Amino acid sequence: MAAVQYYGTGRRKTSTARVFLRPGTGAIRVNQRTFDAFFPTEALRTQIRTPLALTETADKFDIVATVAGGGVSGQAGAVRLGIARALVQYNLELRKRLKEEGLLTRDARAKERKKYGMAGARKRFQFSKR
Repeated sequence: MAAVQYYGTGRRKTSTARVFLRPGTGAIRVNQRTFDAFFPTEALRTQIRTPLALTETADKFDIVATVAGGGVSGQAGAVRLGIARALVQYNLELRKRLKEEGLLTRDARAKERKKYGMAGARKRFQFSKR
């Protein structure tokens, strides 16, 4: 019989994370690597642990995440959303607390496309009157 596990999908920018929560001691693995090896800065690690700290479930689950696409910051945001969604699947009563902190909202900000006739998305080429 398979062990109980909870699943959540997280997305941010162009990153997608599949997050599995399994009863355990609090170990986090991302793409078969240790948490500290995958996310280089403490700020990113803190961001990811936010839903666990808020719901006081940091030592109850082992987290296994698979992340693809984007950069390290987008991947961290995707994992955070995945963890929050998986926690709601585990216990529906945690939803209110997570929602108040904005952890269940998908951050839709993404890079704006470059427009033709312009240097970037909004920057224009230098105007010349003559």
